[in-house]
Amino acid sequence: MSADTSQGQLDLNYGLDDVPKPFYKAIGLGLQHVLTMFGATILVPIIVAPALGFGGADIAILISSVFIASGIATAFQLTIGSRLPIVQGVSFAFLAPFFAIAGSYQGAEAMRFIAGMIIAGAIVEIVIGYGGLMGLLRRYVTPITIAPVIALIGLSLFGAASGLSSGHWPMALLTLVLIFFYALILAPQYRFMSLFPILLAIITSYLIAWLLTAAGVFEEGSDIAVSFAGADAAAWFRGFEIGGGGILFPWGTPLFDFGFFIIFLAAYMASMVESFGDYHAISRIAGAGDPDAKTINRGIGSEGVGCFATALVGGFASTSYSENIGLVGLTKVASRVVVLIGAAILVIMGLVGKLGGVIATIPIPIVGGAFLALFGLIAAVGLSNLRRVDMDSQRNLMIVGFVLFAGFVFPSYFEGIEEFSFFGIDWLSRIIEQIFGSGIATAAVLGILLDNLIPGTDEERGISQIADVTSSAGAPQHEEKQEGGDA
Repeated sequence: MSADTSQGQLDLNYGLDDVPKPFYKAIGLGLQHVLTMFGATILVPIIVAPALGFGGADIAILISSVFIASGIATAFQLTIGSRLPIVQGVSFAFLAPFFAIAGSYQGAEAMRFIAGMIIAGAIVEIVIGYGGLMGLLRRYVTPITIAPVIALIGLSLFGAASGLSSGHWPMALLTLVLIFFYALILAPQYRFMSLFPILLAIITSYLIAWLLTAAGVFEEGSDIAVSFAGADAAAWFRGFEIGGGGILFPWGTPLFDFGFFIIFLAAYMASMVESFGDYHAISRIAGAGDPDAKTINRGIGSEGVGCFATALVGGFASTSYSENIGLVGLTKVASRVVVLIGAAILVIMGLVGKLGGVIATIPIPIVGGAFLALFGLIAAVGLSNLRRVDMDSQRNLMIVGFVLFAGFVFPSYFEGIEEFSFFGIDWLSRIIEQIFGSGIATAAVLGILLDNLIPGTDEERGISQIADVTSSAGAPQHEEKQEGGDA
């Protein structure tokens, strides 16, 4: 499929099956995905490591393992999964379970229990996905539910964007301005700018930060200073041995404590709901229309396989990365090959410690500036789904408005109470707390319930504008294009 014939919401530079040429251009586009996910990828290990009692050497192994795990999980998504250009990375939904284990175990032993519970939850996710259970939701999910869920995927990340930017707001805002400059002002005149706006903005900001650091304007050790100390200390290669910091079971073989199973399962459910929205967002951006049940099932199933693999290499559970979906929308590059190259770079970074160490010199506020642009784009893509429904309808206005509002209110409520109890039923209380503690999961659950329980016509709900893609026997639209192109 050529870029000229790509169909969908955007006039794509490269479609799903396109390979950017010359090949170094594809490598650059893949690297751009890595830089986009970099901040969030290292943030979870950095947050959890102190609770685990880890020091510098263990943190380096943990970050390296997360890179390898993300690359493997992304490759699974592109091959045996949805086959949509989605980057997989460490999930914030699992922070609560990780901290729960850290409260009972420490160090390598804690990571062994984390690995065991990730494997247990991954098996459930594999069964839900490849068993066809997740795709059944497609029958009951309309644009009225999809729009708020995708919008909240972007909006709920405002804390991450703000937190990363807060280390030095001027540099974060400079990065944001450069992205708009490259993507919206120069891109219409120079196609190269439309392909690499994030990469160019990050490189430009990085060079400015490096010069100001060398000139003494940015103090050494500050959040915005460029320091090569970590890169110098990083090992060149990870060992291939089993255990002892090697690639496979770096912390030792997995251990299981099923007292944590419910909270891990709830985190998996929240992650699956978020991915459900991500599949709709990236599928529309990539010109493949709405994903059918088969695509959704395979996507969730492959996420389970990816999580299983992350436990083997000592990383954390993975999920689809919304910021990279925003990158696809911004660059109009939906090529699977590009994302697969990004996956390969992630694995290489995990194996070659020096590469990860060099990229780690990028000041976090610069990454935060990129997030300011990308997360808002995701929210806009979500809200664009409402064009399919009757927004003059009082029914739809009330449902969409309440669901969006509830996505902020419910998590705020659960965050403000010390311990939630649902009639003293502990396991059910934990599930409710985990689901409604997530704005995305809250929007999905309430949206599906209200939209299906409150009477409304097919035209009003936007169902009449959606092709019947719920049959698992039907091939995904992007696969049909590929087959047509081969013919």
